[in-house]
Amino acid sequence: MNSVMIVSSDQRIIKTIFSALSDNYDLMHVTCRNKALEFLQKKRRDILFVDAEILPDTLSVNKIRESLRPFRDLYPSIEIVIMTPAETIRNAVRAVKAGASDYLTYPIIADEVRLVVQNLTESEIMESELEYLREQQWRSDSLDIVNTKNIRMRDVFRSIKSVAPTKTTVLLMGETGVGKGVLAKLIHQHSNREDARFISVHCGAIPDSLIESELFGHEKGAFTGAIRKKLGKFEIAKNGSIFLDEIGTVTPPVQIKLLRVLQDKSFCRVGGDRDIESDTRVIAASNADLRAMSDRGEFRKDLYYRLNVFPIEIPPLRERPEDIPALALHFLRKMNSINAKAIHDVHSDVYDALIRYSWPGNIRELENLIERAYILENSSILTAKSFPAELFEQHSLPLVPIEHSLPIAEARRRIIADFEKKYIRDLLERHKGRIRQSAQEAGITTRQLHKLMIKSGIRKENFKT
Repeated sequence: MNSVMIVSSDQRIIKTIFSALSDNYDLMHVTCRNKALEFLQKKRRDILFVDAEILPDTLSVNKIRESLRPFRDLYPSIEIVIMTPAETIRNAVRAVKAGASDYLTYPIIADEVRLVVQNLTESEIMESELEYLREQQWRSDSLDIVNTKNIRMRDVFRSIKSVAPTKTTVLLMGETGVGKGVLAKLIHQHSNREDARFISVHCGAIPDSLIESELFGHEKGAFTGAIRKKLGKFEIAKNGSIFLDEIGTVTPPVQIKLLRVLQDKSFCRVGGDRDIESDTRVIAASNADLRAMSDRGEFRKDLYYRLNVFPIEIPPLRERPEDIPALALHFLRKMNSINAKAIHDVHSDVYDALIRYSWPGNIRELENLIERAYILENSSILTAKSFPAELFEQHSLPLVPIEHSLPIAEARRRIIADFEKKYIRDLLERHKGRIRQSAQEAGITTRQLHKLMIKSGIRKENFKT
């Protein structure tokens, strides 16, 4: 944290901050908000000292938050210090509530400037240490799973780490094959129930006529064929966790019973009249939109709201291609642990093909492909010959023809333009035309992305669904 920008037209303020920090910090100043944002598009600053004059006249926290949002959109971790007259200190307090890091009152004093910067630096160090300690909380056998370079997946794992120690019901949402079952088990393993049972139930694989008995058990004689009493999964999972996969497929009678379990922590076996207490933690999952189903009357609204206490949306594999190499190696190590072979890596050509593939079956499809290749491979690394040929034929990148008659600078410009156009199209297609997420993945600002889109003649509306 060693670069500072001052946004003010008051020379006394600029001079005081320069005298306080010039020995240890890279300092610059601009006179207005627009110039500050223009500069920040090109180069990051760690700390902004902002004159309160750039804030809206209204005392509304929301208005102030909107005024600060462009800075946060560029750099979410940027530290903003508001400078204000003592008589309008309420505005400064509201600015802190709206997202500013701290404030100073006029006249600006050099010692106070140094103290504020010192506090911000110490807070950053403390947050980094806390993040490191949080990472150490993962069990050693979970480290492969939580190893991700994708921003959205990091948010998923932070959410899991936060909710795991609680009793809260969790709803995992995502396409088939994204690993909802693995994450449900991760939640259980990092809870205070890890020594109790973890019971997984695939609701969509059980016939409608049996699902109620499977979950809640039945008494002897409850229906034809019930020749003895049977305990349901909720009883077996007592004091542990139950994972209800594809929860959207259960019948209306079962939905009523699930609602009662979540509300009253009790249920009855089929054919029984005695309430059975349940302290089982429910983790549900769905590849369908339960909200839309409830709006259409296909799923009980009250049950949806009970399940949706802590929703976690898991991105599909095609939206996290940077994680594919690590996942491939994870599955490779898993195969080595249960087989006699010793295949230690994947050929770079295979990695390229895996990253370009669209993965309709998500992580499950990747694991199946790695397992198949492992069985076929005879060398110490997985090579292209052990994978389906269509993986390389249908998804290979077309080569850009080089026009040798052009000067090298013009040929290079055209190749770069072609690459940028394809890159931006693929990026927007993955994110369905959402600009902020696309820019975040590309590591550029939304303004830079807009410029590239205009340059390549690309419209976001063409990618929205």
